[in-house]
Amino acid sequence: MSGARQTGNTMVFRLLRFGFRLVPMSEAARDRLRQRFLDRYSHLVPPGPRGQAAVAVERRPRVRSDERAIGYVPYRQEPLPSPLPATLVAFYLPQFHPIAENDEWWGKGFTEWRNVARALPQFEGHAQPRLPADLGFYDLRNLDTMHEQAKLAREYGIGAFCFYFYWFSGRTLLEQPLRQWLDDPTLELPFCLCWANENWSRRWDGRGNDILIAQNHSAEDDLAFIAHIAAYLRDPRYLRVEGKPLLLVYRQDLLPDARQSAQRWRRWCRANQIGEIHIAYVQGFERPDPRDIGFDAAVEFPPNLSNPSNLTANQRLLNPEFDGRVLDWRELAADYSSRPMPAYPLYPGVNAGWDNEPRRQGKGRVYLHASPRRFRDWLQTTINSRLADKPPEERLVFVNAWNEWAEGAVLEPDSRLGHAWLQAMRSALQRAATVPSKMSPMPRLCVVVHAWYPDSFDDILNTLMATGLSLRLIVTTAPEKAADIRVVLERHAMQAEVVVLENRGRDILPFLHVANRLLDEGEDVVLKLHTKHSPHRGDGDRWRSELLDRLLSPGRAGRILQAFGEDPKLGLVAPEGHLQPLSYYWGANENNVRYLATRMGIAAPRANSDTFVSGSMFWLRLSALRPLLDAHLDDWEFEPEAAQVDGTFAHAIERVFGLCVRAQDLRIESAAAVCSEPEPPMQGRYPYAKRG
Repeated sequence: MSGARQTGNTMVFRLLRFGFRLVPMSEAARDRLRQRFLDRYSHLVPPGPRGQAAVAVERRPRVRSDERAIGYVPYRQEPLPSPLPATLVAFYLPQFHPIAENDEWWGKGFTEWRNVARALPQFEGHAQPRLPADLGFYDLRNLDTMHEQAKLAREYGIGAFCFYFYWFSGRTLLEQPLRQWLDDPTLELPFCLCWANENWSRRWDGRGNDILIAQNHSAEDDLAFIAHIAAYLRDPRYLRVEGKPLLLVYRQDLLPDARQSAQRWRRWCRANQIGEIHIAYVQGFERPDPRDIGFDAAVEFPPNLSNPSNLTANQRLLNPEFDGRVLDWRELAADYSSRPMPAYPLYPGVNAGWDNEPRRQGKGRVYLHASPRRFRDWLQTTINSRLADKPPEERLVFVNAWNEWAEGAVLEPDSRLGHAWLQAMRSALQRAATVPSKMSPMPRLCVVVHAWYPDSFDDILNTLMATGLSLRLIVTTAPEKAADIRVVLERHAMQAEVVVLENRGRDILPFLHVANRLLDEGEDVVLKLHTKHSPHRGDGDRWRSELLDRLLSPGRAGRILQAFGEDPKLGLVAPEGHLQPLSYYWGANENNVRYLATRMGIAAPRANSDTFVSGSMFWLRLSALRPLLDAHLDDWEFEPEAAQVDGTFAHAIERVFGLCVRAQDLRIESAAAVCSEPEPPMQGRYPYAKRG
């Protein structure tokens, strides 16, 4: 398109949008008009912002893309609450097996796995391809796979699968997995159907461009459809609401007359020994009152019908031709979480991420900053707040989705995060079923020590023992140091969990792995220490001793711990005299720090006013680290150890701890201030590092 024509289209679009926003109308009418405009005049929509050029140091996996990231969760068994606080219904895509039509349209043997495996990262921090873990690249013709899926779903709290059903005027696609489910009564997980009644197009969006197989809605087709699915509706496992089989329609707006279709289905079911049915439509494009179209309820379908911030301009492009959109998933979750429930029956929805880059190479719609922990919070809020007044039989929540691998909406285990999304869902159910305590117990002393130098480790243990406080001690170390570190622990007769990790990322990467787990375990405050020796300096031992003294001198540890218990806004306590401005040590670290701020989705660093703890020992409220932990950094991003003194990824993360505290609206204080003691006088420049 020429520049002049594009400019003209942009002006027309902006004028139309301005007028559209001024016209008073209902939400349903606004949705309907917006969708009709997009169906007919999508070419008028101006292109969005473009990303930035990548810097010289390109960040993407070069060897393999299936390694575990920070936040990986293995399979584990845990009890579910009984009764469950809500029934979770996960949308299920039956696309993962070859069919003749896909062979013709996309090539012999095509399944969604072909899309999934060919995806590439489009910008720095873009986690593609996203690859399966425990279940592998499965073929749904194998009934064992569906048994594994059903077992996993039940264990983690899914109450039913909602299968997409592809019916085109008497012709069905991808029905074999559903028929297998129907024919195997040992698959005990309940299920329901969602008629995906769009055209099937080459763009995967159901719009009228390059249609592969079209819908032909009619009264006769309505009756043929309901007769075809009757065997499913009659199955005792079929999901029911107040005893009525639940049938979803994906695009009610595509039916010539939705009310007439619903009446035909109801009459047919009454006449054919099914009885009353419960009909709902999916709010993917419009939001009418279901009662106005003869339906019983509506089902939310995030990420659709939300307009979070566009983050594309902030991204550093790996593909200079990337023409997609990068949106803020956190705003999507906040938007849906806070929506009041309407007067009509509505089943709320939650979304386990979204990234359809595999289907639209270089033009995907990516929702950035999705994370299992944030998904857990969204689901828990939905159950506790939006369903609080609903009777048990109406407490349904739809999850998008169980296995939409090519759209990045996946609960199944993946190679980077394992069972993290499933565990987040189970945790949400556990939390929603638990009555919160009104008491605010004092946090316990939890200490994480990275031990590399046994002599320095001995000093740290002596200092900890001198506090007289009961503590939980976790020690991280490298394989070549583990035996020596255990000897020191035995000599002190101290109980500790020893975590052995590759010698990578110094004390920083091991701390992030442990901190992520501790946060999920419910720990509140942690004291981060390490056996700092700084062999490139002559005063490394004095530096370590000073840090330990100011964090743990007699009487201080208990007072600092008490301060965290009394002040929920206290985020980090640093040793006085060691809190330094970013600008003092900015040059070698600026690029990495700015990348991390973008990756975490927090405000850009302010080099002249933001601070960091030199020496990387401090007290920390673990929730302050959520922006960093929820970014799910990869181990490969940390350079191999080569005695670097500055400018590494670990050095950059030292400088973003304080940025995380600020982003969480928490405070940073010195240990002296917290203990109401005077700050030491400034004596020239900071003695333990050279500015640069």
